[in-house]
Amino acid sequence: MADSSPLLPPFLLAEPETSDVDEPQASLDSVVERQTFISVYADSEPAWHCINNGICNSSANICDLSKSSWAWNGHTYKTIISDWDLECASSFIKGLPASSFFLGCLLGGCVLGTLADTSLGRKNLLTLSCLTMSIASLMTIFSTNVWIFSAFRFLSGFGRAAIGATALVLATEKVGSKWRGQMGIIAGVSFAFGLLSLPGIAYINRNSSWGTIYVWTSTPSILYCVLVHLSVLESPRWLFLQGRKEAAMAILKRLGPTSLNLCLPYISLKKEAPKTNLYSPIKILLVRKWALQRLLIVMLTGFGIGIVYYSMPLAVGNVGFNIYLSVAFNGLAEIPSYIIFSFIVSKWSRKGSLLAFTTLGGICSIMCIINWKEVVLIGLELVSYFSACTAFIMLMIYTLELFPTRVRNGASSMTRGVALSDTMDEQEEKEQLAM
Repeated sequence: MADSSPLLPPFLLAEPETSDVDEPQASLDSVVERQTFISVYADSEPAWHCINNGICNSSANICDLSKSSWAWNGHTYKTIISDWDLECASSFIKGLPASSFFLGCLLGGCVLGTLADTSLGRKNLLTLSCLTMSIASLMTIFSTNVWIFSAFRFLSGFGRAAIGATALVLATEKVGSKWRGQMGIIAGVSFAFGLLSLPGIAYINRNSSWGTIYVWTSTPSILYCVLVHLSVLESPRWLFLQGRKEAAMAILKRLGPTSLNLCLPYISLKKEAPKTNLYSPIKILLVRKWALQRLLIVMLTGFGIGIVYYSMPLAVGNVGFNIYLSVAFNGLAEIPSYIIFSFIVSKWSRKGSLLAFTTLGGICSIMCIINWKEVVLIGLELVSYFSACTAFIMLMIYTLELFPTRVRNGASSMTRGVALSDTMDEQEEKEQLAM
């Protein structure tokens, strides 16, 4: 495999003595991933009951019954389905908000990701993306119909797309290669805690409006944007490529004296790196054969893994199990996957690990179509999700190592955006099954 950073001097390739990165970007997924799975609660169809048993049958299709013969369990504003009378709408309309979010993720990953490789930088893109996602999410509470709601969800997904990849790139570019796996574990565990907190928030607000859940999940993200802007340090690798040597040295000095001592012998010998324009990373990824081949491979792999990694938690309502416990179990299943990842990241090959866990996850996913008992079905779903978690974080670390600094964030964001986008079909299929 080619050198992942061939354009950088040795002082930026040296291994630090410690892996401590006391900055919040490594744990950003703990607050932003709630937006990915919030549709499990806000967009679901609530339970209903008959109020006129003479003309109502609880096993009948709700659309075949008179509106006066049945009622929702609880308040009508619990979800967007009951609030806007979408129970008899087409699968396209019901799945439109979630599909809009993931379409935004796909476009955002392709459009925003490369900005971090050019003049905007990792830190600024991270702040901008997080702020866009958070504000758009908060604005959804003012939606009066499914069309406005879907537009805000699209904007939220557009901002969310680059956050996970950019946070991981920014964290790993401040440590040596042997600590990349540990940074991936931190990001993964943060994701798990964020996912675990979502069913808790939803359960606490189970008798409240769907907008309350959006307030609870978006407000911390806005506060986190401020924390990122004030405390996160920019990547010294990116600063050097932009010709900003003094800023890069200042960051290295703050990271530790060892990094600065390694820097001094080279700083006066290296020429300024040429600044790239807005489109140069995209040109490199699409025009250069080696970059395009690698990009297509990791994006295709990400698409396959994303079918399980993101679709499984989103489809928990189809299993028939408690919707709060199902999402919580998925979050818990991630933790052992990252523990295993910590042992294999430095011992197993990247390709071998991906092949093993994607195969295991695929087999369990296929077995879920069999009419098993509920406990067996939940077990297969958890094993499949566990395998996908391990494979996905391995893929993200592998992607970081396959691409040099000047195109790394763009490639990583595209890979993650494609992984998110394949859940659009899952949402439509879910609504069709429910009808």
